This record gives sequence, structure tokens and C-alpha cells, in this order.
Amino acid sequence: MKTDFEIAHEASLEPIAKIAEKADIPVGELDLYGKYVAKVPYTLIDEEKTKRSKLILVTCISPTKSGAGKTTVSVGLALGMNRIGKKAVLALREPSLGPCFGMKGGAAGGGYAQVLPMEKINLHFTGDFHAITSANNMIAALLDNYIYQHQSEGFGLKEVYWRRVLDVNDRNLRHIVSGLGRHTDGIVSESGFDITPASEIMAILCLADSEADLHRRIENIILGITLDGKAFTVKDLA
Repeated sequence: MKTDFEIAHEASLEPIAKIAEKADIPVGELDLYGKYVAKVPYTLIDEEKTKRSKLILVTCISPTKSGAGKTTVSVGLALGMNRIGKKAVLALREPSLGPCFGMKGGAAGGGYAQVLPMEKINLHFTGDFHAITSANNMIAALLDNYIYQHQSEGFGLKEVYWRRVLDVNDRNLRHIVSGLGRHTDGIVSESGFDITPASEIMAILCLADSEADLHRRIENIILGITLDGKAFTVKDLA
């Protein structure tokens, strides 16, 4: 039996522009990431067409270590509907690197029911996870620097809630001690890494309905509790 990788690399990919044309998406509206991947702006959503369309949600409970098969069923269903002449578009969650490197495969499906280019989808896709990771860890760096710069003034946090993130489920980084070394290397403290999709920045990005709302939510993030029991937020770093 051929592996997922072998099946994927034997397939001939269609340029994303041709796929967009089949879905009645103007090619000029695409935000291209090479020849085979692109983003589509939300502004193209036609509410009237949406009301006339059908939505099929594939979900389940009690997954196994190898997954539950939601992705492969969804891919197969979309392929089958297109084969019989229906205009079907598949929407899948962007995969996290955490489960991709375990027993479970990525979020691109498997066998002959997978989305291509499989390696790009599983490893970096459009770089959105990287942007969220960078934003989260920048806040962590700013917080550590703020504590370091203001310690001579008596400032400190008795509790720090903000942790760094990484899009790999690395067991050895779940709980760490940071700030070791010289005095200028920071303040020694316990910290750790969460996985990027579980970060507060990811949740805020999903919930925000505008750029202004995104700004409001981020600046109100509580990073920790001061020595006098007050909440310390992102906007307090300014």
C-alpha cells in the first residue's frame, strides 16, 4: 500500500487560480501564497447565496490515538459531491504541528482522501500560526523586560499568567525556568510554553469582529497580578 506522501506526490496539482474560477471566485481577489495556495477575503461572502446553500458539518466524539476520521470523511464527501456534479467546497481547520508529529496525521486527510499540497498544509501553510506565535511571545518578552527595567522601583508581579507558546507539543518545554545567567539576562522565574492554537491571542483573533475590537481585546489581556493585588494588563506595558 502506498503511503500518504507517495500518493500526494504522484498527483498533478491544479493552480489555485483555476480552482478559484471553478468556484466563481475572482482571481484578482486572491491573496496568493505561491501557485497552489491562496487566501480568500471574507468580503466575497454573498449572504443571499449562503441562504440558498447547504452546510454539512462533520463532527464526532471519542477519538482514537490515530484520530477519528473527520477529515478523511469530509474530503471524501466533498470529492464525491463534485464528482456527481454538485458545486461543493470543503472547509477544514488549519492543522497544528503538535498532533502532526505524533501518531495522528495532519489535517490534510490521508490516502486518496487528502488535500494538497499536503506538506505545506501540515508544516506552515500561510504562516498564520507563526504570526500568532510571534505576537504572543513578543508580549512575553515585553513583560519580562518591563519587570526587569522597573524592579529597582519596587515593581513586581506575585503571579504571572502569561506564558510563551510554540506550535509543537514539546513536553520538555511545558514547564521551564527562564532568566538564568548574568544579571542582564533577566530575572529568574518559572515559565513554560503552551501550544499556539490554545493561546489567548488565537482565541482573541477568532472572536474579534474588527481591527479596533482586536486592539481592545489585546490591550485588556491580564498578564499577572501586582504585589499590591492589582491586575496588570498589556496596556500597562506602555
